[in-house]
Amino acid sequence: MYPPIAIREFVANALIHQDFSVGGTSPMVEIFKTRIEITNPGKPLIDTLRFIDHAPRSRNEQLAAMMRRMNFCEERGSGVDRAIEQCELYQLPAPDFTEDNDFTRVTMFAPKTMRQMNREDKIRACYQHCCLMYVTGNKMTNETLRKRLEISQENSSIASRIIAETIKEHLIKNYNEESTSKKYAQYIPVWA
Repeated sequence: MYPPIAIREFVANALIHQDFSVGGTSPMVEIFKTRIEITNPGKPLIDTLRFIDHAPRSRNEQLAAMMRRMNFCEERGSGVDRAIEQCELYQLPAPDFTEDNDFTRVTMFAPKTMRQMNREDKIRACYQHCCLMYVTGNKMTNETLRKRLEISQENSSIASRIIAETIKEHLIKNYNEESTSKKYAQYIPVWA
């Protein structure tokens, strides 16, 4: 049900980026009926919204170097990108990254239909898809989002609404602000 590559990447990140100064806890993987939660101690070093594109920043460089030598990671900062790409390939809802003062958590969800996805699920999927498209040198369009969310062409207005909601949340923007064409509109993350 879950892509092995995504699980491996998220678990490796939890190990590498754990904050050893936070006592009484350690990385944890919890498996539930409809989700997997991977938690590591410590606040992330970068904004969770930038996990996809940001250059690597390791909290534990020696541990990361050892895990690279053991072929668990590459130390290139592309693990989250690869994991999210696999979630898209498996048509899973977008992973949710949560941060607190004491922990960072990634939640992977079991398959959901569009009807089962709530507003936040759809916005998160749209944003992460837009980020993936951008880091691979492409732009998100209504068509690429429809493919990602398995929305038929006849229901392209559903994808348009999700894009509009994601723009309203200031997560993505129109690539060409001057263009009024909705049909050929392209979108990029707001930080691009």
